[in-house]
Amino acid sequence: MEKKPTLTSLKDIIADLLAGTDLPFNPEDSMIWRVWDEVAGETIARNAQPLWVKNGRLRVKVSDPIWLQELSFMEENMRNKLNERLGRKAVEKIEFRLRSR
Repeated sequence: MEKKPTLTSLKDIIADLLAGTDLPFNPEDSMIWRVWDEVAGETIARNAQPLWVKNGRLRVKVSDPIWLQELSFMEENMRNKLNERLGRKAVEKIEFRLRSR
C-alpha cells in the first residue's frame, strides 16, 4: 500500500518562509509602490509604474518610447528622490522598459 503524502498548511509554509534569514525579497521594498506617485509626480506616474525590485534594481514599465527616452535622462534624480523618501538606499538603479502590448 502506497503512503499518501501529508499536506503542509499554508500558515506553516509562510511561517517557515518568514523565519528564514535569506528572504528572496526585502519586505521594506514594498514601500516603493506606496511612494512612487508622490516621488514621480502625477504626469510621470500616469506613464510609468514600478514592476519589481530585486537586489537594488527597480524595473519600471513605461507607456511609450518618448517616455522611455525622457525618463532615462531623469533616472539619477528619480533614484535619489526615491531613496530619500524611503529613508535608505533601496534603489541603486532604475531600469525603464516599454510596457508590453
